[in-house]
Amino acid sequence: MKQEFSIKGMSCNHCVARIEETLNHLEGVKKATVNLKKETGKIKFDETKIQATKICQVINELGYQAEVI
Repeated sequence: MKQEFSIKGMSCNHCVARIEETLNHLEGVKKATVNLKKETGKIKFDETKIQATKICQVINELGYQAEVI
């Protein structure tokens, strides 16, 4: 499954790298790509291993505000 997320609170490319690295290490996430300018993330994942709500929770725990769009 591929899902787009709104991610607020990013200020630089370090934020992007931090989110991508964290998500790409989660079991079930196949690929995470974050766009600083658009404040979005496109995440491809196996919904039998991880849910979109868990992905939002992980991003929120990093200090950003994420929601499915």
